[in-house]
Amino acid sequence: MIGHPRISVSGICTMGWDLDRTLAFWTAAGIDHVGVPFAKLEAAGGDAAVARVAERVAERGLTVGNLIGPGSFRLDDRGSWPAQQDRFRWIVDAAAVLQASCVVFTTGRAGGLTWEQAADALEDALDPVVAHAGDRRVALALEHTNSLRPDIGFVHRLRDAVDLARRLGIGVCMEINACWLERALDDTVADGVDTFRLVQVSDFVLGTVDTPNRAVPGDGDIPLARILGQVLAAGYAGAFDLEIIGPRIEQEGYESAVHRSVDNVAAILDELEA
Repeated sequence: MIGHPRISVSGICTMGWDLDRTLAFWTAAGIDHVGVPFAKLEAAGGDAAVARVAERVAERGLTVGNLIGPGSFRLDDRGSWPAQQDRFRWIVDAAAVLQASCVVFTTGRAGGLTWEQAADALEDALDPVVAHAGDRRVALALEHTNSLRPDIGFVHRLRDAVDLARRLGIGVCMEINACWLERALDDTVADGVDTFRLVQVSDFVLGTVDTPNRAVPGDGDIPLARILGQVLAAGYAGAFDLEIIGPRIEQEGYESAVHRSVDNVAAILDELEA
């Protein structure tokens, strides 16, 4: 693995490429720990795409750390839930085939519901999914989202994600880009690290007012060394998943942006003796 064994590279970093081109890039770059987006699998043929990735797992030692983004519920529209539940079951089955550590998802939109009503609705919507994931021994990881994206999630704080995940009996994906300025972050990490299934890493440039518009770690203003140090000190033993996306990444080019991201985060982890 290039960089560091605790680093995984999400396929979201190459979102404009299809699955096969992404797989080829990972092979050429020596990247062997990855996250695979649902969108790439779906576009590449669903079950057939999972089979192609499974070949890489079996023949080339590729580790699939997570599958991400099975879509999200419209929590104020119960009639739409069955189709989304089917998508969740499919990605859980794919994760089981690929031996992925977790499936990462966002809550879905609340619509006209209050936060509390949306949480109740999510519990109802996820109930059969949680049961299926338990049967397949696949962990689910709830990702909190930027408050500019209420279309995909109503949970915008890591603290709320930890509380809700505990209620649902699932795990958490800590998205550093969405919580780095959160109040008492160190305490939240220490209290909630037992729920963490994945930590996503990217950077943010102050003055950015659109999303998604992330930066290569080290190019922005997030104090990554401090935050990664807090996560490690709390006892987190999992992967740090690079998830860079947006105009800056497109302008630089995927290969360069991914390589620099790996190098920069590896340097931080080495300094922290991770």
